[in-house]
Amino acid sequence: QVQLVESGGGLVQAGGSLRLSCAASGRAFNMYYMGWFRQAPGKEREFVAAINSRGSSQYAAHSLEGRFTISRDNAKNTVYLQMNSLKAEDTAVYYCAAAVWKLDRGRLPTLSNEYASWGQGTQVTVSS
Repeated sequence: QVQLVESGGGLVQAGGSLRLSCAASGRAFNMYYMGWFRQAPGKEREFVAAINSRGSSQYAAHSLEGRFTISRDNAKNTVYLQMNSLKAEDTAVYYCAAAVWKLDRGRLPTLSNEYASWGQGTQVTVSS
């Protein structure tokens, strides 16, 4: 089990950039696959991006590809989400999550129920 705390959210103008951080507790951070999700008011939680335990494989949702990039620094127990060219529709609460996963499953985890631990979320608001 890992404890996660997001930071870096705020108010940004459309077209701007923002980098979210997620700090994890414990020495076992390098064992987890990590992901980012977001949830806008009245909508279901949506997959954003995922990364494997070593940071050698990453995947972003197709609709966000080219604008959003996930990365991690295992020495700092931190995962990041770089968001560029932000749009009003990117406004949401952004959550980081940790999953116990194996490469032999053939894919990165992209579903909410594949993640065991969640942060409390950080608000991102993009003004048009």
